[in-house]
Amino acid sequence: MASYMDAVAGNHTSQPNYDTRHGGPYDRGSADSYYSRGYHPHYFEGATSTTPRVDLENMTAAEITAYTAGFNDNELFGDKKDWS
Repeated sequence: MASYMDAVAGNHTSQPNYDTRHGGPYDRGSADSYYSRGYHPHYFEGATSTTPRVDLENMTAAEITAYTAGFNDNELFGDKKDWS
């Protein structure tokens, strides 16, 4: 079974290779899952938090799919921030 980091690196065979750049849809989905922020599709045009944010209503179907894949991949692998 592939690890979460394999999926992030695009080293998986069961799914398309998503752009995993920091701030992109896949990255933001996995981060929202990791930090238990809930499912709220978005991404940043460039670097996270320093470039314009694109929210759900302005995302393409492919971008929403990438966000969802990032979120679901992290949920599947169970990698969560330990806040203790």
